[in-house]
Amino acid sequence: MNISLEGKVALITGSSRGIGAELVEGFAKHGANVIINYVKSEKLAHDLAKEMVNKYNVDCIAVKADVTKEEDVERLLSVVREEFDRVDILVNNALHSYRFDPDQRKLAWEIDWEDYQRQLDGSLKASFLTCKYSVPLMKENSFGRIINMISNLVQRPVVPYHDYTTAKGALLSFSQNLAVDLGPFGITVNCVAPGIVYPTEASKLTKEEVKNSIIEQTPLGRIAKPNDIVGSVLFFGSKWSQFITGQNIIVDGGFTMK
Repeated sequence: MNISLEGKVALITGSSRGIGAELVEGFAKHGANVIINYVKSEKLAHDLAKEMVNKYNVDCIAVKADVTKEEDVERLLSVVREEFDRVDILVNNALHSYRFDPDQRKLAWEIDWEDYQRQLDGSLKASFLTCKYSVPLMKENSFGRIINMISNLVQRPVVPYHDYTTAKGALLSFSQNLAVDLGPFGITVNCVAPGIVYPTEASKLTKEEVKNSIIEQTPLGRIAKPNDIVGSVLFFGSKWSQFITGQNIIVDGGFTMK
């Protein structure tokens, strides 16, 4: 299947490394111009941008912005408007750092509201802000693709990471509500829910016994690699999903089945 994104402009948050960096290359490979968003990994982000320009002959820039801060997001989208005068695809991939360690997680009676708030800010608030400032650009062109990254833990909380999973569940609900309001403008809103992805910064502390248990319960017999997530995001960003909105694809090799 030929997914042509030539001439499209894609903004991918939290994309200097890990899944985000794989998404950058996936979009660039199919002809999209890409904005790499980062907070701390400046060298990685700018090196990745140069690599995409040289490798795929697309426009690619790196912009520092903390997407949990409104003034940063407003500035980010001002740069996008100045450089490209449009944004066609928004992938909300950024998240606050999280320790996926079942032995060290806070139990339901130990967790504080501040833990919830941090994850809500990283998932829900950040996505709300990027949508707030991207949607006007999309409406101008009567076209837009918004893809929000959630987690298969929403459907199957095999380890109850209360704060993280609750925030991702809120992002799913936000996405479905947004899809209703934005549909008349030609803008779709969908989610991609990976399972455990290894190696990434988030999964580096996941114990071997946990990974082995997940592999045993996964029909495809392995844990996802970062590039396994790219196809579903590209699908939602392309013409092939033009009549799909408010949906969620679970990408975990069959670990979660309804």
